[in-house]
Amino acid sequence: MIPRAIHPFVRKLAGFYPVVTILGPRQSGKTTLAKALFPRHEYRSLEAEDILLAARDDPRGFLANGTKPMVIDEVQRFPALLAYIQEMVDADGGKGRFVLTGSQQPALAAAIGESLAGRTGICELLPLSLAELAAAGLAAGASRDTLLWRGFMPRLWAGDDAIDPPAYYRDYFQTYVQRDVRRLVNIQDLDTFGVFLRLLAGRAGQLLNRDSLARDAGISVPTAVKWLNALEASFLVFRLRPWHGNLSARQIKSPKIYFSEPGLAAWLVGIRDASQIAAHPLVGSLFENLVVAEARKSRLNRGLDPDMWFYRNAKGTVEVDLLLEDAGRLHPREIKASSTYSGHFRKGLAAFAEAVPAAAPKTVYAGRTLGDLAVDFRDTPAWCP
Repeated sequence: MIPRAIHPFVRKLAGFYPVVTILGPRQSGKTTLAKALFPRHEYRSLEAEDILLAARDDPRGFLANGTKPMVIDEVQRFPALLAYIQEMVDADGGKGRFVLTGSQQPALAAAIGESLAGRTGICELLPLSLAELAAAGLAAGASRDTLLWRGFMPRLWAGDDAIDPPAYYRDYFQTYVQRDVRRLVNIQDLDTFGVFLRLLAGRAGQLLNRDSLARDAGISVPTAVKWLNALEASFLVFRLRPWHGNLSARQIKSPKIYFSEPGLAAWLVGIRDASQIAAHPLVGSLFENLVVAEARKSRLNRGLDPDMWFYRNAKGTVEVDLLLEDAGRLHPREIKASSTYSGHFRKGLAAFAEAVPAAAPKTVYAGRTLGDLAVDFRDTPAWCP
């Protein structure tokens, strides 16, 4: 098992709360994490139909296992179980008694808010980070193109048992993405949904224009919004909001869209080999997706809110790819897929810094070793040169 940076935060939650809830996309390592950190807990997965049926038929009996703590996997399949967990933890307390994992948010989030408010600590586990790969001694010579093609799912870095990335993402799309989204929304035409998702991957790192996306996919805007919400609820994509601050100039209001797994985005736009990336017209957007996802992992793994934004003025003359907040201070990051550093990368950063003097501008570019990038992506003000 590759050690996960989120370990200390999860252990901290288990020392504070009777229930720990680990959320995140499918195959990001939630089950492995729960089993590794809580080896004495009994493990039950609601993904198994017989186990799910037993929980639904007799929830109290399902949970009544003496004093032994329990890991319950894929709890989003039966959110009503949380009400019975509430009964048990209210009756006899204890810390870290239940560890729950889930990969879909809406119904589970509602159940947590209703039944486990104040009783559970929540964390979000995304795929492997560059820092975790570097600490494990993996991918030491990995290039930008290899990282974008392979992605960061744990099964893709499992040594001799690692899976070929194109085959993995094809199965992942068919087995998890389509099935999970269908559980959230009633999708009749899977081919159209596949077109929609590929179009969305082609817009990674760009402003989200729902009207244009719906028109190109041949669906209505309400349907596009519904599908976007389902993808976000399944932790497959996330939105980066624009930063407004107190600047007097008009600014855009549309968010940008990113994929939690850059490798999935690369597969969706047709990349089947690392050699295809360098000449691909979307290489800049894909690398930006990688960097923004790494920043999000860094904060979530430390138990921090993902206080991240981008900035672009209405005319498009000043743009900053990523803004991080640390101790009340903004840290702008310009992201470039180039392997060679150039001073003109800092043009937008300089313009922004004039309007916000407190900011500390830095540049992230692709011409770094994995070890350097892993250090760069820590949640500290001193990311990049």
